[in-house]
Amino acid sequence: MIRNATPADIPAIHAMVRELAEYEKALHEVRATEEQLHTALFGDDHPAAYAHIAEDASGEVVGFTLWFLTFSTWRGVHGIYLEDLYVRPEARGGGHGKALMTQLARVCAERGYQRLEWSVLNWNEPSIAFYESLGARPQSEWTVYRLTDEALGRLGSA
Repeated sequence: MIRNATPADIPAIHAMVRELAEYEKALHEVRATEEQLHTALFGDDHPAAYAHIAEDASGEVVGFTLWFLTFSTWRGVHGIYLEDLYVRPEARGGGHGKALMTQLARVCAERGYQRLEWSVLNWNEPSIAFYESLGARPQSEWTVYRLTDEALGRLGSA
């Protein structure tokens, strides 16, 4: 079952963020706290992000998506950027990932959003195969750039 996340899900979401980072060999980069996630998802009238939860038949949380709105000047409408999709290893192959992606596609359809985008690590072959099985295609002509930490601070204080 897929449902909207609630404040009670914050500890599970935080734990899965850490599990995902460990899988991606980047646990040392995780700085987000449960409090920050709560504020981002539920803190005010305009959340910074949204989340869906996947539960198994017994009601146990087995996966999540965390996403936020983008805007396309070419399309003239919002889209969704999928920040994280994670299904716990013991629940993989049970359809939870596809159900989470289907829910995001439904949100796009219901709201008139015309893009659902995300990034995937080049070495993550299982995820690449999964996304391509849904009909997604890589945008190989684009390269992602990022400013963080000292570089971001230097530019911001220039």
